[in-house]
Amino acid sequence: MENMTKKAFDIITGKVTDTLNAQGFKREKIDSTDKELLSLFTSESVAYSVIYIIDKMHMVLRSCSMTEEGPDNQWKTMATWIFNPETDTNKEAESIAADFCEVLSSATVVKRVKQAKKKKSSDDGNADPLFLAKRFVTYFPELKETVKAEQENYESFRAVNFFTTHVVPRVNGMLAKGSKGELSKMAQMISTQYSNGDMDTRSIITIVILNGIDEKYWDKLGGLLSEELQNSWKYAKKMKGKNIRPEKKKKSLMTAMKGDKL
Repeated sequence: MENMTKKAFDIITGKVTDTLNAQGFKREKIDSTDKELLSLFTSESVAYSVIYIIDKMHMVLRSCSMTEEGPDNQWKTMATWIFNPETDTNKEAESIAADFCEVLSSATVVKRVKQAKKKKSSDDGNADPLFLAKRFVTYFPELKETVKAEQENYESFRAVNFFTTHVVPRVNGMLAKGSKGELSKMAQMISTQYSNGDMDTRSIITIVILNGIDEKYWDKLGGLLSEELQNSWKYAKKMKGKNIRPEKKKKSLMTAMKGDKL
């Protein structure tokens, strides 16, 4: 019975994986328990989960929104089937898989995902350096407390100091040891924040972060960035080595650069 349950779950999640991969979702590594079999799929804005509740024999497809730290866990049920491993077979598992995939491929669901992604991008458009710092917490979780301390101890976020001291060394470390997938994901995030960020955020990305990394990694990272950011960085490299004045209360980074222009 246990083998049939696992086999059915694998059939269903396999089909769901194929459907969601085509929509840009990633299957995350997640452990099942003795009470539930679990699978999780995430995008930038939406998460889906297939869960089999063993004692109820319920196979459930769920969805929730994504936050900077992962799924918000406000799960909403999209479809539920009963799968009895004592009487049901691969045929029933295939039927459940087909239904779940049909739900996930429906025009309404796909539209909802696109709207959520568009809304998230719109929110990102208001991004400032503090928002950028929080995005880096996804890659370097230990920065969460550092960001919190910065907010609690200073009236305004000291962006240049924060990124120079805490982010650049970690980016160098990832460039030295990170996988291509990790680097591509981070480069995509930086490119998105550059595209949607305010002027201070753009300056932080080009002049502080990108110019701050070891030159031996420039080519390694450069090809992973968006064309827009690659072009901007090309001009920002001319500023490498120029001093930036200490940050002052409520002072824009753009006015702290001794009159230099990007």
